[in-house]
Formats: sequence, structure tokens, C-alpha cells
Amino acid sequence: MKKENRMTQTSKNWSHLYIMHKDRRVATIYRTGKCTIYYSSFMPYNLYLEAEDDLDTRLNNLNNFYYWCSSRLLTLDRKYAKEILNSIGAMQAITDKDRADIAISYHCLSLTDVYWIKLFREDLDFDRISLYRHSLSNAFADVSLRGVLTVQNADLIDDRDVAGDIGTQGVAPKAWIRGEDGFYLYKDGDPRDVEAELLASRIVDCFDISHVSYTRDTFSGVTVSKCRIVTSEDVGIVPFEHVSIYCENHNRDPLDFVLRRDPYDYYMMNIIDYLIGNTDRHWGNWGFSVDNATNKLKQLYPLMDFNKSFLSYNTTDGAKCLARGTGFSQKDAALEAVKKVGLNRISERQMFFTRLNLLEEAAGDTPTILSLSSDLSVTSSFGATLVTEHEYDNSETGFTVTYDTSEGIL
Repeated sequence: MKKENRMTQTSKNWSHLYIMHKDRRVATIYRTGKCTIYYSSFMPYNLYLEAEDDLDTRLNNLNNFYYWCSSRLLTLDRKYAKEILNSIGAMQAITDKDRADIAISYHCLSLTDVYWIKLFREDLDFDRISLYRHSLSNAFADVSLRGVLTVQNADLIDDRDVAGDIGTQGVAPKAWIRGEDGFYLYKDGDPRDVEAELLASRIVDCFDISHVSYTRDTFSGVTVSKCRIVTSEDVGIVPFEHVSIYCENHNRDPLDFVLRRDPYDYYMMNIIDYLIGNTDRHWGNWGFSVDNATNKLKQLYPLMDFNKSFLSYNTTDGAKCLARGTGFSQKDAALEAVKKVGLNRISERQMFFTRLNLLEEAAGDTPTILSLSSDLSVTSSFGATLVTEHEYDNSETGFTVTYDTSEGIL
């Protein structure tokens, strides 16, 4: 009850707020919708405000501000969203304004960037509030990963514990755990998703693309996938969803914007997603790294989130390519991409196939040397197109993957 009262007073009874980037005051937003922008180049990419004072502009400013705040809060389709919101005494908000009130109550903090909200006359600086600097307890992980709020953990949870997890997007249950060498993201879900992410991560290791590596761990006796955080006080991430909003407000084509900055990683992403059958590369699941010193975009951030791999894997077309746009299947996007940048396998991984062929020959089997051409067709060392299938069956999880090399699925 104490948390609920404090949240209500803090997030709803404000006259104006400061949008902060570390200790830089970027803008002031008033309850009336009026705003003052001090550093336009440091504005969040998905927040568009105008300094005009007419009614329509002020209403639009408020709507955009509430949307920006709400985008820093978990979505209601996230597993255990109800339990997470209940644990902090917050209602299950429906509107952007309701969700913004919750986000403002913990200063809109996130582990994706260095933006935060400061109240008028609030004596607070970034050093004292940064999620990266202060040792967070792992008390909230039980709620985020398992949907369990104990009496003991309820007493340990404070705003900064909540901020890291409640501001992390996605549907699968997940939690930030601080280890001795920094933050790790633990992801649960069903066993199929965890095993898919671990297997896909190993496949991606074989290609020359910056990516997150997932390892196996346990939380409360349950298997989870685990990866290191990719952000810091120096480097943040800007999802493509945010970039598209920026482009819309500045009359730029989003895809052209990406290809002018990092065509290689974009095309490699489409190749990888086709090979592993990843059906979840929505606009919030990829984007740019950003230099927090300048707020300038860099290259695409490391490829991540493989728990929905090996789905739509019963045909060679795959699913719709969410990153490419209307009319492109994953196969279409991969064929386009491989013609642009090649396949870019890491040469050291080829030793696996060399040794496998040696053992097959020793066992009396016909050796099969695979090569992948620019059109993704697979041929043997004898020049014949291969028609072979390999099925990966994990009886414990019910997780089955079929690789059809006749159509270029490795």
C-alpha cells in the first residue's frame, strides 16, 4: 500500500517534468502540453515534440510524451505482466497515460539507454539513480521469471529493482540478474523456446556477424537461457521501431536509413533468420547501437533473441520477413541478402565438416562435402544436388527441427 500511494502522488501530481539524458536536461514538458527543447540532437529517437503553443500541438506533445513513457514499460502480453504490476502496487494499465504514470513513478529508467525523467525541483542526479552503477538486488527476479512474489521478496523490492525488468520488452518471462562481472539477462518460457535459443545461438556462432551468445543456466531449478548485457552508460540501443518513428517525423525512408548506415549487418540478419527459422524479428527486436556521449547512431546492435527459432520450418520459404517488409518471405530476403554481402561463414568452423567427412569415409560411408552457392543451393563435392534431411529430436522438450539441404537449409 505504501508503494501504491507513493506512486500515485509521484507520477500523477506533476506540473512539469524534465526529460534527462544522463545529467543533461534535454527538454521540459508541461502538464498543459507546452514544451521547451534545449538539445534537439539529444532527444529520444521515438519522441517528437514541438515548441508551438497552439492547442493541437500541445495535445500532440502530450500524446507523444505519454507514448514515449509507456514504451519504457513492459507490454501486457508479457508473461507474468499481471504479477509484475501487482508486485509494485500498480493497476494493469490499459492506456498510454496509465502506463506512463507507472513509468514516471520509477523515473522511466531503463537498461537500454541513459534517459530518465526528473521531477520539478527534485534533488537528484544520474550518478545516484543510474541502474548501471548501483548494485541491484535480485529480489524481483522471482516475479519476472516465475510469477512468484514472496513476502520476503516484497520487502526487498525497491524502484530500481523494478525498473530494469519492468522496462524490458518482449513476451517471454525474463529478468536481469547482476553477476560479479555485470548484468545478465535470464530468459525462461517453455522448454522448446529455451532449447531453440541455445541451439540457434550455436549456429549463429558459425557466421561473421556481431551477435549475442546464449548459454544454459538454471533459475529456481528451471533451465533458462542466459546472455550478457550489451548496453552500458557509454552505449545504448535504439530499436528499429524507434528509428522508424524518427524517420516518419523527418521525412526519411526507414529501410534506406538503415542501408545507408549498416547494410552488412542488416543483410546478414536476414540470412541468419532464414537459416535458423526465426519468426520473431519484429521492429522491437533489432536496431542500432547509440553512442551515449553524442546520441549518434552507430552500427546495428548485436543480433539477439533467438527463442522463436525453428518455427515455420516445414517449407523452404519460411515465414514473412518482418525486417524486410511487405511481400518478402524469409527466403526472398535471404536470397537478396546473400547476393549483396555473401554468406560469410567463419572459416574455422569448416574444420567440423572436414573432420566429419574423414570419419564418414573411415566408417565406409560416402563422404559428403557441402558447399553453399550464392543462390543458397547446396551441392556436393561431386557436383550433385543433395536431397538429404536431418532431424533433431529432443524428446525431453518435444522440440523437433528438420534440416532439408536440398533447398539450402543447413
